[in-house]
Amino acid sequence: MFITKKHLARRTFLRGLGTALALPLLDAMVPALSATQRTAAAGARRLGFVYLPNGVSMNFKGVNYWRPLGEGSTFEFSPILKPLESFRKDMVVVSGLTHRQADVMDDGANGDHTRGTSTWLTGVHPKHTEGADVRNGISADQIAAQQFGRETPLPSLELALEAGASISYLTPQTPLPMETNPRVVFERLLGDGSTPEERAARQRQLSSLLDSVTGQVASLQRGLPAADRERMDRYLTDVRELERRLTLAADSARADLEVPDKPSGTPGDFEEHTALLFDLLALAWAADLTRIATFMVSRELSNRLYPRSGVNEGFHNASHHSGIAGNIDRLAKLNEYHTRATIAYFLGKLADTPDGDGTLLDHSLIVYGSGMANPNQHDHDPLPVLVAGGGSGRLQGGRHLHAGDGTPFANLLVAVLDKLDVPVASFGDSTSVLEI
Repeated sequence: MFITKKHLARRTFLRGLGTALALPLLDAMVPALSATQRTAAAGARRLGFVYLPNGVSMNFKGVNYWRPLGEGSTFEFSPILKPLESFRKDMVVVSGLTHRQADVMDDGANGDHTRGTSTWLTGVHPKHTEGADVRNGISADQIAAQQFGRETPLPSLELALEAGASISYLTPQTPLPMETNPRVVFERLLGDGSTPEERAARQRQLSSLLDSVTGQVASLQRGLPAADRERMDRYLTDVRELERRLTLAADSARADLEVPDKPSGTPGDFEEHTALLFDLLALAWAADLTRIATFMVSRELSNRLYPRSGVNEGFHNASHHSGIAGNIDRLAKLNEYHTRATIAYFLGKLADTPDGDGTLLDHSLIVYGSGMANPNQHDHDPLPVLVAGGGSGRLQGGRHLHAGDGTPFANLLVAVLDKLDVPVASFGDSTSVLEI
């Protein structure tokens, strides 16, 4: 760490063009220390939940599609998890978890998909309704946001690649909307409350945010240590690149006359859309604009096509494999594509983003999984789940952990909150703290 008398406040902003741009954690934001006190700037801990709908190919006739072979540190990656091999030391695959609160109970035969979504982060059996009388529970991300949200401009961030559902509940009656439009997210993160008309005018001007604060950047960088200057350059380059990509996406959307109601700034390409939203989330974490996030890969029952997966069948249709080996293989291929295009991309982005004495991945915990297990049976046991990130030294990766058949998924949620120093005596239908 470079010891300097130049000290910046952690909440330092560059202002221009109606926008306030927060900065990443720099060494200069840590007060000058004595020789015996020299420690690297510590990154804040972040928490993310990434949800995959429609379940996955589990195990069938001796083939492990999701669950790794072997337990402990000697496990072998399954076909669906193969894209995550480079993150082995940063992740724990957890087997044996269940969500009994997503079972039918007295609701009737319908609703397994929506219960899987609604229950995933609450551990509460939601009220079966198609009206406005929603009743669920407070979700784990919002429990964490109650604590961490006091320290950041945004308590939490809720993102999705398809609209129509939510995994985040502020109260038992208040599901939080999941934002799908990257342009809206960009403005929410970097804007300062300007009206939609002012934002539209700004976009028409095609004026870069960074051009409006160039003088401030130059002034700020003078006197900073070399490592901070490099970090600033990288961060601002990322912001500029995001704005460029969003402008291209908006132009493309406006040119698409076949879909006039397509939100400006939302790419039609799945991988481009995914990368934009994950890059914006990484930006929000790097600038400490929020520390809590939820992300839905799509909504339950989605029948979206993913041409680059090599599977030419809608997602939901493919999930009903009827127990036929070839169909299960095809769903597993689609599941592997989702792993590669979503969570593997996000972990790579976090690992490549410096933060304090490490990277964003080192200082984050990310839970990835589904509220449904075997989609052909609409069951919720055993769930596909993994936890990634270092949690600022709180999570030992490189393991496949079998929690014991029938272990409530809520036990994992309690454990994750505990590692963030957000202790809860119990949560949902939890029975204990899972040792992860």
